[in-house]
Amino acid sequence: MFTRLFSNPASLRELYNALGGVSLPPDVPVSITTLENVLYMDVYNDIAFEIGGKLVVLVEHQSTINQNMALRLLLYYARVLEKTVAGKKLYAEKRLPIPWPEFYVLYNGKKQFPDTEVLRLSDLFENAQELGLTEKTKPFLELEVKVININEGRNNAVVSRCNKLAGYSAFIAKVRGFEKEGSTLEESIKKAVIYCCNHDILKEFMEIHGSEVLNMLLTEWNWDDCIAVRREEGREEGREEGLQEGLDKGLRKGLEQIKALEIARKMKNAGRPIAEIEEFTGLSAEAVGAL
Repeated sequence: MFTRLFSNPASLRELYNALGGVSLPPDVPVSITTLENVLYMDVYNDIAFEIGGKLVVLVEHQSTINQNMALRLLLYYARVLEKTVAGKKLYAEKRLPIPWPEFYVLYNGKKQFPDTEVLRLSDLFENAQELGLTEKTKPFLELEVKVININEGRNNAVVSRCNKLAGYSAFIAKVRGFEKEGSTLEESIKKAVIYCCNHDILKEFMEIHGSEVLNMLLTEWNWDDCIAVRREEGREEGREEGLQEGLDKGLRKGLEQIKALEIARKMKNAGRPIAEIEEFTGLSAEAVGAL
């Protein structure tokens, strides 16, 4: 839902104005460079866009903070550069200018988190001083990611500058609020969609994509549940076969099934026959039919 909201140049320009605290003129060109898993398989990100050929911005959305985001964004940025400088003369003597990079994570999880925090690539490096290299105190490579808490009521100065970001935060807050009142997740999402339509919050988006929002959010939460279940299965296998070996096996099995489900869902949405989806993914007809 987040990436769908910010899928056009105008909304991305507004988003960057809010995150960067700037006011870019509306005629500054914005081109989308987001990586998709069609070409890059497992390497794909939420949002990447280039502004005026001078600045490239990578934005990730997370409900759980991943301490490895700086490393992930380094890999994403390298892939984005491959796209933007493809075919140019990397080995020529002349300087090849590349866009200035900025990295953001937008957090809206349930756990307490500060308004902002910075994750650094250098925090992940091994300690070279343990090899007796006492002069190795500062790495040659660094990357900083600004994490911004976008939960309702947090970072109002940022969120209020982008209508879609404010609307998204309000929508998620309403879903959680209805859940606390005792509604199921599905009921909470439906109530939140109706509330937003009635109060002019992402109204046009909700009217067009209301049922799709429900499917997207339920699917996302189900994937989280699936990962949690598979991790527990891995732990059970670990107790019988040796903890590490069993855990790795269970995690691999879970990730393979999640990938198969995602591929099957896309094939089904594209109208492919169930028999073909079964053969391609190895899933049962029941599993495909339930998607």
